[in-house]
Amino acid sequence: MTKMRFALAACCSLFALSACGGDEIVSPGTSGDIIINNPGGGDDGGGDGGDGDGDVTPAAGCPTINATGGLTDGGTISGPTGEYRICSLPPVIDTDTTLPSIDGLLYALEGRVDIGTDQGPTSTGSSVELTIDPGVILYGATGRSFLVANRGNQLIASGTATQPIIFTSRDNVLGLSDDNSTGQWGGVVLLGRAPVSDCRTGVFNNNGQASDGSGAFDQASCEQELEGASVTTLFGGTDSSDSSGALEFVQIRFSGFSLAPGNELQSLTTGGIGSGTVLRNIMSFNSSDDGMEFFGGSVNMQNAVAVGADDDSFDVDTGAQVNMQYVVGIHRTGGGDNLIELDSPDSDFATQALPQTVMQVSNFTFIEQSSANSQAVRARGGAKLVLANGVIETATETCFRIDETVTLTADPDFESIAADCDPARPFRGESGVTDADVEAQFDAGMNNDELVAITLSGLFFSNSVPAFDPTTLSSFFETTDFIGAVASDSDTRFRDWTCNSSIFDFNSISGSCTSLPTP
Repeated sequence: MTKMRFALAACCSLFALSACGGDEIVSPGTSGDIIINNPGGGDDGGGDGGDGDGDVTPAAGCPTINATGGLTDGGTISGPTGEYRICSLPPVIDTDTTLPSIDGLLYALEGRVDIGTDQGPTSTGSSVELTIDPGVILYGATGRSFLVANRGNQLIASGTATQPIIFTSRDNVLGLSDDNSTGQWGGVVLLGRAPVSDCRTGVFNNNGQASDGSGAFDQASCEQELEGASVTTLFGGTDSSDSSGALEFVQIRFSGFSLAPGNELQSLTTGGIGSGTVLRNIMSFNSSDDGMEFFGGSVNMQNAVAVGADDDSFDVDTGAQVNMQYVVGIHRTGGGDNLIELDSPDSDFATQALPQTVMQVSNFTFIEQSSANSQAVRARGGAKLVLANGVIETATETCFRIDETVTLTADPDFESIAADCDPARPFRGESGVTDADVEAQFDAGMNNDELVAITLSGLFFSNSVPAFDPTTLSSFFETTDFIGAVASDSDTRFRDWTCNSSIFDFNSISGSCTSLPTP
C-alpha cells in the first residue's frame, strides 16, 4: 500500500494530462485548475470553471489516427458547457492525419505541435497533411502550446458556416476566460516556400543581400526565422504560388505569447506562404499580440475578422504581398495599437533585394474604440499601401500615419474612404514626411473624406459613397458597389461562423467567445 501511494503522488506531480485520478493539475501559463479523471470512470470532474452540469457528455474514448504515437487519452475536462474527453496530439504529425469531429471530445495541444518537418526552400509538393474536420475544437493545454505547419507541409482546416473549427485555450474550456482575457496559449502558424525579404541566412554580397556566393542575389538563400519559437524554425523560398493548406471558417481565441519583446506569436502567423494557400472566413479573438501577422509570402484572404487584439489587428511585414477583401478590425476599449501596421525593410528592396511589402485592402470596416492609441493605420519602411472602399470609426484619433520619405515615394493609394478622424490631426507624418504630405496623398484619391460622422448599424455604413473597382488592383478582388465590409444591415457574411462578445456582437449562432458551442 505504501508503494502504491508513492507512485500515485509521483504521477500527479507532473505537468502532464495523465490518468492520475481526480487530483488538480495546473498547466503553466494559464490560470485555474483542471480536473483530470481516469478514462471511463472517476468523479464528475468539476473544475473551477464549471461543475460539468452542461449538456455535453464525454466521448467514450479517443479515435485512432495515423500519426506516430497516436492520440493520448487524458481523461476528461469539465466546464460550463459540460464534460469532454481529452485527446492530446503527439508532438509531431509525421504522416497524413485526420482529426474527426466527435461529440464530447476536445483535442489538446500539450506544447508545440509540428505538422511535418521543414522541407527546405526549394522542395515541391506536400510532405505531410493534417486535416481537421468541421466542428472540431482544439485547445492549448499550456500557455506555450501552438500548432505549426512547417514549410513543405499543409494544415487543412476547413470548417463550415455552421460548424466552424475553433482553436482556443484551456481556460476557455473551463469557463474562466472573459472578454478581456488574452495570451492563454500560442496560436496557429503556417509556413511556406514563397519569397520573403529581410534575409537572415545565406552568403551576403556587399549590399547585404542573400547571395549564391557569386555576388548575385539568390532568393532561395533568403530565409526568415519564426518569431515566438524557442528553436530555429525557417520559412521562405522561391515559389510564390506555394500552398500551406487551407484555413476556412475558423476561430482562433485568446492566443499569443512572447518569448521576448518583439518575439511573439499571435492568433494567426504566416511566414512565406504562397498564393495557393486558401484563407477565408477567419476570426482572431483577443490575441495578446497582433490579430494576424503576415511575414513575407503571397497572402490572399477574404472575410477576415480581428477583434480585441492587444497590438495591431493586421500586421504585414518583410516583403509580404497581401490582398484582403471584406475585412473587420475592432479594438477593445483601452486596448490595441494600430488596426493596420505595414512595414518593409527599406534597405533590402531599395538595393534590389526584393520583394517590397505591398498590402491592398478593399471593403473594410475598422472600429477603434480606444482613445489611447496613436493612429488607426500606419505605414513605414517603404511599404506600398492601398486602401479602398473602407469605413474607419475612431475614438477621435489620427487615422493615417506615414513614416519615412521612402514610404511616401512608394505612392500610398486611398480610394473611397469614409473616416471620422481627429479633426485636430487626422493625418500624421514622421521621419521626413509632414502631416500635409499625408493629407495630399489621401486627397489624391477619389471619394475620400476624413471628417465624416460615422453611424454604423452593426457593421453597415449606410451613407452613399461611390465605390472603387478593386478588380483594377488584382484579379483576386471582386467588384462591389458599396464601401465597408458588408453590403447592408442584413448582410450575413460574418454571421454564425464568428463568436459574440461585449466588444462586438455578430449575432452568431456560434454563441459567446467566452463559451464553447454545444451540439
